[in-house]
Amino acid sequence: MADNARVCWIEQSEPWDLESQLISQLDLPLNLDQNRHNTFHTHLKEIRAQARQRARELPSSS
Repeated sequence: MADNARVCWIEQSEPWDLESQLISQLDLPLNLDQNRHNTFHTHLKEIRAQARQRARELPSSS
């Protein structure tokens, strides 16, 4: 991520409006919320469900 990720920000009084707009216009494959139109959505959702299930099955320590 250090080589490829970029971060920027702007102040927004209603950020949820901007978020919806950006998600609908950009290719954000790791964001599942409001992103069903992305071709990777179904696959990523399945992978995350499998990871959660595997984590539940692993022993935990206290």
